[in-house]
Amino acid sequence: MKSFIVISLALIVVVTAQNNRYTSKYDGIDIDEILKSNRLFNNYYKCLLDQGRCTPDANELKRILPEALQTNCEKCTEKQRKGAVHVINYLIENRSSQWKVLQQRYDPGNVYITKYQKEARASGIKI
Repeated sequence: MKSFIVISLALIVVVTAQNNRYTSKYDGIDIDEILKSNRLFNNYYKCLLDQGRCTPDANELKRILPEALQTNCEKCTEKQRKGAVHVINYLIENRSSQWKVLQQRYDPGNVYITKYQKEARASGIKI
């Protein structure tokens, strides 16, 4: 499930690999502003699903997402992990249909759900 933290984080914080960490360049982003704006949220959402245009940051997000899922976000900063937990909970509680579509796209076999389920619950994610 922690992998889906990465997905949500990816919707908000676009990261690139530098010095074995993803960049903290976008850590100052107002996550709640994006989550509460249908326009902003849907731009990231559609990009991740190849259904719309991608900004450079969203494109980078889409590029690194598979690695982040496979490695349990080992290159994420602590702030990015906390932001991801916040985003995941928001999606599950407020945008469940979109959450399910992202989940199907990035984890169709429930590999990451199974792998990270215990950590997700410990982080407060309501699976």
